[in-house]
Amino acid sequence: MPRTAETASFKFNHTMIRIKDPKLSLPFYTDVLGMDLFSEQNMGDFTLYFLGYDHDGISQLPTKEKQMARFNREGILELTHNHGTESDPNFQGYANGNSDPGRGFGHIAITVDNIQEACARLEKLNVPFKKRLSDGKMKNIAFILDPDGYWIEIVPSALEL
Repeated sequence: MPRTAETASFKFNHTMIRIKDPKLSLPFYTDVLGMDLFSEQNMGDFTLYFLGYDHDGISQLPTKEKQMARFNREGILELTHNHGTESDPNFQGYANGNSDPGRGFGHIAITVDNIQEACARLEKLNVPFKKRLSDGKMKNIAFILDPDGYWIEIVPSALEL
């Protein structure tokens, strides 16, 4: 069904996942996966972190323009940190969406130019794998785990199906 005039301007902007500790998650997404932190908003009881790959120079813009540009692009990851979870010994963590009961959210995905090199780098950085390239039937994808146990699919940018 073709897009209608009413939905022609719609864009998929972001996906939000909750994190336990930004001191672990932010370096994972910025240093390990190479994302840029576009903005951070402290909302009192929680803080929002908006990340993505800056192919358009967004991170070089002044704060106001950077925020506007973030809302006008696609493919943003929002990490939400509810203050106190990082130091709560009784906090059980967040459901990653892949465990029973209540399967739901599955994963986010990152495309890479050379999947063998990317996976070798992730191995060297001691990133935990859920599925290595050598596991299972699909030898052209891998899954890693972020600090909260969310699955991240690593896919070659020229995937042959």
